[in-house]
Amino acid sequence: MIPIRDTIRSRNYPVANTVLIAVNILVYLVQLTQGSGLDAFIYTYGLVPARYSVPEIAAYFTPWQQFLALFAFMFLHGGFWHLLGNMWSLYIFGDNVEDRLGPLRYLLFYLLCGVTSGLTHLMLNWQSGIPTIGASGAIAGVMGAYFLLYPHARILTLIPIFFLPYFVEIPAVIFLGIWFVMQFLSAAGTPAHGGGIAWWAHIGGFLAGMAFLKLFLWIPPAGLSRPVRRRIAKQHTPRLQVIRVGERGDNPHLYGGLAITGREAAEGTRKLVNIAWGYEKRLLRISVPPGAHDGTILRLEGLGRSAPDGTRGDLYLRVSVQDDAAGSRADAGL
Repeated sequence: MIPIRDTIRSRNYPVANTVLIAVNILVYLVQLTQGSGLDAFIYTYGLVPARYSVPEIAAYFTPWQQFLALFAFMFLHGGFWHLLGNMWSLYIFGDNVEDRLGPLRYLLFYLLCGVTSGLTHLMLNWQSGIPTIGASGAIAGVMGAYFLLYPHARILTLIPIFFLPYFVEIPAVIFLGIWFVMQFLSAAGTPAHGGGIAWWAHIGGFLAGMAFLKLFLWIPPAGLSRPVRRRIAKQHTPRLQVIRVGERGDNPHLYGGLAITGREAAEGTRKLVNIAWGYEKRLLRISVPPGAHDGTILRLEGLGRSAPDGTRGDLYLRVSVQDDAAGSRADAGL
């Protein structure tokens, strides 16, 4: 299963998430300059359990190098596809978690998840001399937080079937649940101290993400968080939105929701929306008048279902005004 995108739009620009992606790319470019010294570079800055458990090996590293490796390993990657897969997952899930925590808390959260995933791998592979690298453990923590925050979000997923691409939207709770079970089964089937993928680091990171999220939500944000959020808040929702509508009872009307920002509500806005109902999809241009507020109803005549007498019902869209203090919400129903 390859995630393509999720259906939750972030309300703020993902500053910390973008910085993390940029740092990972920058470090990978540094790796490419190492040439024949790449193995030594990986062994120095990667996480090697034997460096902490075997005194003869530990003697070759300074205390600072031993400490730095606990953080540096999560910014190293084994190749372009390893980097691309990790950064794509971070791009999909990280912006929404940062939206909830704020950039400063999210950055600390990410690093703690990465360190915890590394310590999990270290404890379960205490004598291993194989370097562990990659952001997978930290990203697993982000996915664990997403699992708790947005279980009803949908993940557009590519499932290759006999070399043919098949796209399906899977609820986040099912997608991430399947992912976690696959990590556990893979870890259970991998010999201790074996090489390859650090499955237990993924599991440790995922569980750490769930635990740290609860802790970070319990701790009140610093006073700097609110002014930072105001500066990075998005002033506009996406111009193109997919709106899933539903019906109520036997009446021919359809109901859905349209998300806009406070600025768009005050000034008015125009959106291009894809109305999805059953197997039908219609592309419409919708105008939201200036002065709209949270709960404003837009009535689009004749865009509902066909009634038995041949007339058509209307489409009612409930305006949802986003603000930087609230968390992201999925499409609102009327």
